[in-house]
Amino acid sequence: MRFFSSRQSKFGTYAVTYTLIVIAVLAGINWLANQRNKSMDFTSNKRFSLSDQTIKIVSGLKQDVTVSYFDETSRFAQAKDLLDRYGNLSPKLHVEYIDPVKKPQLARQYGVRTMGTTLLRTSAKSQEARSLSEEEVTSALIRLLKEGQKTACFTAGAGEHSLDETGPNGYSGAKDLLEKNNYKTQTVNLLEKPEIPKECGIVVVAGPHVDYPQAVVDTLKKFVESGGDALFMLDPPIDSGKDRIAENPALMKLMDDLGVTLNKDQVLDTSGIGGLYGLGPEVALASRYESQPIVRDMKGTATAFAIARSLTVNGTKDKASAEKIISSSPNSFATTQLSGKERKIDVSKGKQDSFVLAAAGTYRTGQPDHDGRYVIVGSSDWAANYVLRFAGNRDLFVNMMNWLSNDEDLISIRPKDPEDRRIQMTRGQMSMLRLTAQFLLPLLVIVAGIMVWLRRR
Repeated sequence: MRFFSSRQSKFGTYAVTYTLIVIAVLAGINWLANQRNKSMDFTSNKRFSLSDQTIKIVSGLKQDVTVSYFDETSRFAQAKDLLDRYGNLSPKLHVEYIDPVKKPQLARQYGVRTMGTTLLRTSAKSQEARSLSEEEVTSALIRLLKEGQKTACFTAGAGEHSLDETGPNGYSGAKDLLEKNNYKTQTVNLLEKPEIPKECGIVVVAGPHVDYPQAVVDTLKKFVESGGDALFMLDPPIDSGKDRIAENPALMKLMDDLGVTLNKDQVLDTSGIGGLYGLGPEVALASRYESQPIVRDMKGTATAFAIARSLTVNGTKDKASAEKIISSSPNSFATTQLSGKERKIDVSKGKQDSFVLAAAGTYRTGQPDHDGRYVIVGSSDWAANYVLRFAGNRDLFVNMMNWLSNDEDLISIRPKDPEDRRIQMTRGQMSMLRLTAQFLLPLLVIVAGIMVWLRRR
């Protein structure tokens, strides 16, 4: 009896000791997990990872930012999946979850009236995210941190893309994108009055179809030479019958003075890769980027340039200095046959190579920190609604604007939409899939069953 008692007491002691050790280990693991919250994202497009832009902005915070999410307690989980990832990036960013029913005074204090509101605050001001998504939360953070707004003025009156048009050729997507990144947008008609308003921080020339008068070109030239920033997106002078784009010789002369010659050709993609995305050969794919800040973070990201012409960068010319930033793939063909409804590959009227599609440059004014900046692109359709959402086009467009406005700290890869994983098949492929699923596979199962039955007889 004494032996049993001694043995039982030892067993109890061991059990208690082991239990305490396990509890201590679990507590230690839990503490480490809370101190170093890490997760791994194995989705193909990193759907559950924050973008480079978000990481760059939050990690570089120099002041405290509080993100407050207002909703019912039972719905906090849907916000935690996103907002807790923000909180893990920097000790300067604090996330809190508030139930307006339980804490109505806080909701009134911050002016919150609807459930699901995400409010970002510093000690000086606040900004509300339009929805609970990385794109909207990061956009609100940019608006919160930036002092003032810069205005991007788009020229009009010569057949340029319209900011208000929501159709395929419109620039409404570009307008929304700029406004999310703390820019104001407005339209200026230089043909009515060849004068750029003082509030215009950046002037955008988006694909004029008719010639600019010399007075308009002189206005643009004076703007850049006075330290202004401009984005020129100029299409090849094609004539497809109903749609004709003028050569615009005065504007071409200004581009040449800025160190870039726009060639009279159209770049076609011959690789066939564009077909995987539903794009034709008239959309030139680019994946070759230089080390210039606009494209420095875009390595490995494809961009698409619809109806594009090639550029010849002449380097330094007088006070202007330009450099190439984007080139097409080696499987590109530049045709000089620009009339007719479609462009064809004719070796006698073009060549195959990699072609420069965009260039960036500065104009030295002689005043400290007041040089003019400009970007020249051989296409305007690449920022139109029907192409803008392709791969890296949105990143490239906003990167150009950020570089022009000297906001280089915001240049990065932005939040992406969930990847479209739908399979697109031809009618023949659909017929083969149906034949396989409805007949071949069931037939194989039946044959296998018969063979098994015959063997067991």
